[in-house]
Amino acid sequence: MSPTVHSLAKEGFGSGTNELYDRARPSYQANALAHIRQAVRSSPPLNVVEIGSGTGIFTRALLAHPDWSGSIKELVAVEPSEGMREVFTKSVTDPRVSTREGTFDATGVADGWADLVVIAQAFHWCPDYDKAVAEFARILKPEGIVAFIWNLEDRNRAAWVAQLRDRIEKHESGSPQFRLGLWRAAFSTPSYVAKFDPPEENVWDYVLHGTRDIVVNRACSKSYIAVLKPEEKQKVIDDIDAILQRKDGLVWIDEEKGIFEYPYQTFLVISRKK
Repeated sequence: MSPTVHSLAKEGFGSGTNELYDRARPSYQANALAHIRQAVRSSPPLNVVEIGSGTGIFTRALLAHPDWSGSIKELVAVEPSEGMREVFTKSVTDPRVSTREGTFDATGVADGWADLVVIAQAFHWCPDYDKAVAEFARILKPEGIVAFIWNLEDRNRAAWVAQLRDRIEKHESGSPQFRLGLWRAAFSTPSYVAKFDPPEENVWDYVLHGTRDIVVNRACSKSYIAVLKPEEKQKVIDDIDAILQRKDGLVWIDEEKGIFEYPYQTFLVISRKK
């Protein structure tokens, strides 16, 4: 992986972690994907660059969405992690999609090629916002857009989720996690101010199905949990089990099957090239 990749991302999403990531992480809401499509002013077929494409969770959702399935000419998936790319190529088989090694500031995409640059669950890892924004502007067509999208467990709608996040976030080790909002500095960089319109933000609240295994696996797929020693990781799992056993604010969907509401939010930021 490139030296411009954060060390925790490099280790936490390294070899042996990516199958769990792909299995455990949630997909993306249809209304958010529709909103991105409505924001693209170009006429299809569209060229899409996905940076930090990971194991293909967002890519698969985009390709399956009715507003997108017939609108894509080509999608270039840029991902620095070899392990992530390996899982991606197994899970995404659409002939319009290609993968390549690259980073936020070095995509290898031609000038003015893309109608859309999308970054799902990844931009908070960016080490140099100004260089990244300059790269986005370089590869986008005039009036092309960048869509930054994240899913996050909603701690404000259930006490058990707040307890869960408090427990696992102890291990973040100063890493630039999305929740901290450090990524917002990108919108005041010289490259952004010169080349993009002010960002447009949207947030959607929703509920996913949760089970004990879903909650545990999703927590263990976090980079800062994945890197823990086995005994430390087991302590996290034991504490998650204790949180779920307390059931503070937990709402059952099907108690017999162990299925409950897992409150989530999707955050979407759209930036349009001037």
